[in-house]
Amino acid sequence: MKFSTRARYGMRAMLDIAVNGQGKLVLLKDIAARQDVSKRYLEHMMTLLRDHDLVVAERGASGGYKLAREPSDIRLDEIFEALEGGLEPVECVRDASVCERTDECVVRDLWCEVTDAMKGVLHDKTLEDLMRMHVRKEHG
Repeated sequence: MKFSTRARYGMRAMLDIAVNGQGKLVLLKDIAARQDVSKRYLEHMMTLLRDHDLVVAERGASGGYKLAREPSDIRLDEIFEALEGGLEPVECVRDASVCERTDECVVRDLWCEVTDAMKGVLHDKTLEDLMRMHVRKEHG
């Protein structure tokens, strides 16, 4: 299973804002340059993140983006779900009615277990945890 570029780039953009913003506004063009992502693509992701109350946008000459809450209050599953909608790798995990075999299908049970594990990891980590990991990696 692969995560989409939207999820990968969106998570990196949120980390960028957390690391470089520290309560100040961060320009979209600066995020795009640091993350090597097109500004137009980032605009779409920022709209999703803003609609889910994860970032605040301010327009104008000195406008930009900042986190809507403290990094310690933003769980990674919130970011992922804002960008992707859900973690379920197959439709029958999200909606059992799409398949007649859900009651006896052990493969679906496996996908449910995988989904729960991924949700658990992302739910238990915050943007602040990601920032700490970033600092450790950056300073060797």
